[in-house]
Amino acid sequence: MCWRSIAFGKKMVDMLQTESVPSESNILASGVKDSGTVLVVEDDPRMQKVLQRLFREEGYRVVIAGDGQAGLENFRSHTPVAVVLDLILPEISGRDLCRRLKDLSVDTPVIILSAITEVVDKVLLLELGADDYVTKPFSPRELMARVQAAIRRRRKAATASETYRFGSCSIDFSKMVALRNREEVPLTSLEFKLLRFFTANPERVLTREALLNDVWGYNSYPTTRTVDNLILKLRQKLELDSGNPRHLLTVHGVGYKFVP
Repeated sequence: MCWRSIAFGKKMVDMLQTESVPSESNILASGVKDSGTVLVVEDDPRMQKVLQRLFREEGYRVVIAGDGQAGLENFRSHTPVAVVLDLILPEISGRDLCRRLKDLSVDTPVIILSAITEVVDKVLLLELGADDYVTKPFSPRELMARVQAAIRRRRKAATASETYRFGSCSIDFSKMVALRNREEVPLTSLEFKLLRFFTANPERVLTREALLNDVWGYNSYPTTRTVDNLILKLRQKLELDSGNPRHLLTVHGVGYKFVP
């Protein structure tokens, strides 16, 4: 079957119901590369089958969880390269699960797939650490592109040093521990993610739009003030004088620059 760039509706899902889903063993035996495991947390059996087929045809192993608790347990027992997460779930809500997953692993991409379209929900989820948000009905080509882009960003970040030092700060990204003057400073998963991107791009001027795209994984964000607010929080936690920062600098009219 050819995956065209079309929106999934009930008719499309019903059509896919009549087709068999290729097994992982058949895919791998056919010579398709093993791209890793994608965890799908979705309670609709028809959509489970759609997503399973989509990712298997691209060489991914797929683990399906039908509720939030099963999603959390599967996340712990597997090492997914990405998570596709519905918002409305039994047991644990999608919002709470997103936060818990990011607490366990800040670097694992979480892509929200939901029919909820309100801007406030998108903002909340991205601030909780979600890497992207795709609204149902969706284009399979767009969803795959967004998931693969999030995975590439994760792998690029993984090549950076796990421990980074600047000024009086020492940041261990693998353990998610931040120290200033040898005292631990609590950072959120999103603050770690933003700081890691800065440390991977020292002295480089980064626009707010670039940060939204590369850190939040969202290229059409309601407001760039989200970036400003998060950087203000980082300054308050890591700079000796947040009013006169030495490391997280504002480049007026452009964006920000990290100076070690």
